[in-house]
Amino acid sequence: MPSANASYPQLPEGVSNNAVAKVTTAKGDYLLSFTGLAEGKDYQAVHNKVWGANLSAPNPQWQPLNPVPFVAPLAGRLASIAVGLNDKAYVFGGYTVAKNHEEISTVDNYQFDVLTNQYQRIADMPVAVDDTAASVYQQRYIYLFGGWHNDGNVNLVQIYDTKTNTWDQASPMPAPAVFGQAVAMTGNKIVFCDGVKVQANIGKRRSYQSSPVCLYGEVNPQNHLRISWQLLPHYSVANTQTNNAEGLQNLAIAHYRMAATGVNSGKSGQAIFMAGSDNPYNYSGIGYNGEPSEPHSQQYTFDFDTMQWLKPLKLETPSMDHRGLICHQGKLLRVGGMLAKQQLNQHVLSSPLMAQQSCTQ
Repeated sequence: MPSANASYPQLPEGVSNNAVAKVTTAKGDYLLSFTGLAEGKDYQAVHNKVWGANLSAPNPQWQPLNPVPFVAPLAGRLASIAVGLNDKAYVFGGYTVAKNHEEISTVDNYQFDVLTNQYQRIADMPVAVDDTAASVYQQRYIYLFGGWHNDGNVNLVQIYDTKTNTWDQASPMPAPAVFGQAVAMTGNKIVFCDGVKVQANIGKRRSYQSSPVCLYGEVNPQNHLRISWQLLPHYSVANTQTNNAEGLQNLAIAHYRMAATGVNSGKSGQAIFMAGSDNPYNYSGIGYNGEPSEPHSQQYTFDFDTMQWLKPLKLETPSMDHRGLICHQGKLLRVGGMLAKQQLNQHVLSSPLMAQQSCTQ
């Protein structure tokens, strides 16, 4: 049974690959789920449904909200990303899936006000991406790291300014361009891990391969467009006792669509990554290698004070196919996703923070 906390209501239906956010309003903290994949897990199961739950209410319950608007011919979308900033949520990107399996990255993005249940379309991304990862800086800038654009990955860092409704490009990532990666950010410090890269092959079609790479980045406090990047030891081999750096890199195992967030701890904070799958897959949960993908049960924490990965923790319930990790009142929440045997998750999976950790704003 999933580690569903009684404080968190069950979703109206199972959903995966949904964009999630938390906003803080005059009427309380709302947990939000945008778009995703329903039962059936085919192109017809891709939707633009939205649910919200007021976690500050005496008996929180999910309520249906207005669906995400769309300008593409198809309404439903997968691999969107959502960010909560104060009392507004922002929904970016995603892709539509046609009957002939054609997948198109969407250009339209929206600001959502849960109290009025209304959307406002915001500026289009310079490069429309899906399966990206997002973080907030200085309670103003929303960073989108990499992702897939129509028929290829990008290593761009696109920044949306919520005050001016404009986009800029930051320092790109010096690593293979990927989709399905995870990013956690605290203050001006960033950890970026994994994803799937495109592999060119001789005499046959390109293929998709895991990219077990972690990067550490620092945003220049005087210029939010400048990020200093460096390679990090991979979390999957960080506690391995060996002096062979090249051998360690060869042992590293990437995880696709992990849930990640930054938390307060010590002076500089920590980055938390959990769940995901070591077998990258199409939206149905079946791997690109034809094998069914299964969820991962580990939690990895990078400490910015010591610049070290801490000892991994084991999750009560493995899960995968996440688009974010929510921190709320001492708990880390996975909303939706897939459980074992590609089962859609209808629960809010809850994991406790450690004693020295707390949620960022």
